[in-house]
Amino acid sequence: MSIDNLPEIHDGTPVVMGGLPVSEVVRACHDLTIDGGLAQLAVDGLTRDVLEPIFTYCAEQRCAAAGAACPGCRRRVEADGITSFDEFVARHAEIVVGEGATRLTGTGKRRLRVASLDALARSWAGEDYWFWARRNLRKLRYGIRRAHISGAPAASEADTPSVILMEPQLPDNIGMVARAMGNFALDGLRLVNPRDGWPNEKARIAASGANYVIDDATAHASLRDATADLTWVCATTARQRDMRKPVMTPEQAVAEMRLRIGRGERCGMLFGRERNGLESAEVATADAIVMIPVNSSFASLNLAQAVLILGYEWMRTSPVATLGRVTTYERPKSSGVDLGQDRRATKEEVAGLLGHIESELARLGFFNPPHKSSLVMGNVETMIVRCEPTEQEVRTLRGIVATLAHGKGKARKSST
Repeated sequence: MSIDNLPEIHDGTPVVMGGLPVSEVVRACHDLTIDGGLAQLAVDGLTRDVLEPIFTYCAEQRCAAAGAACPGCRRRVEADGITSFDEFVARHAEIVVGEGATRLTGTGKRRLRVASLDALARSWAGEDYWFWARRNLRKLRYGIRRAHISGAPAASEADTPSVILMEPQLPDNIGMVARAMGNFALDGLRLVNPRDGWPNEKARIAASGANYVIDDATAHASLRDATADLTWVCATTARQRDMRKPVMTPEQAVAEMRLRIGRGERCGMLFGRERNGLESAEVATADAIVMIPVNSSFASLNLAQAVLILGYEWMRTSPVATLGRVTTYERPKSSGVDLGQDRRATKEEVAGLLGHIESELARLGFFNPPHKSSLVMGNVETMIVRCEPTEQEVRTLRGIVATLAHGKGKARKSST
């Protein structure tokens, strides 16, 4: 199989190297690093040289156009219409837990083995393999970033600013931050000395499906450690600070980060504690201050809300942003009226409708005196043209006019 043809679709699953699901390649390289994943898979011909088109295919979700999805991917679960854990179990013939002491049976044909019920409860809804593939691409192209490694930044233009939470107090808030990050395609979550430790299952639950953000989140003992590999950091605050630093709106801060990331720099957004925000010494370490426009007499924002506002500004300027959800059966939306399969009515069709209305009104004596007809029909034309009707709407209106003028079926009126 040539690299240009990777991957192929077998029974609705994207596969490479004659039958290896793309998801297995992505997962192995994500969990074990690129070289470790290749060593574990041990597939002849599967080398670093052929990984980029595989990861790109998954990262860009090209499988959607082919109506395909990998086992274990969230897209497969959505395409299968599975909406609950009970329904997931029912779709299998048997799910073996651990060494086999616990078995769940259903009415399907597939058999599945999982390490524990807890792992199954976390993973049944599927994983976002496209996100892992995106990270794998970065590792493949630029290597693994580590705070202690010096030298030129290894960021690509596709990178996003890291979200840094200073001593977060509640794991639920961390989870809600992760969810906001998932909404707006922010990748890296860094936690500075989280009060309840890390990792934390409560945060995963509150993330409501943004598991990949939680799984990749890192905990740091200090703010200095959390920002060691970054070149530019902005600190969010509602309080005015007597510091000679640039003060930016979210829009301005995002524009600055996009410019810097495009040059290969690594950027971060620093958010304070739920109780009292950032201390002045922490703000002092930042390159700029971000202040969100708020009601001056009630300026404190919930932690996740603050992240969401910055995330929205980031996503708003992204070429991959969509209006609302896009699934297997829903295409991306753009602003304006969605005509679906309809089309705008032509001027000829609108003229036909106007002529129909005018002739019936004239027949029924509506125009009184008759010379007022041009003024009345001018107003009607202005109203209809302003509505920009579709071809279907014009036909519907003509049917209404005909029915009102002549009746329909047994109620049809005589034309005399």
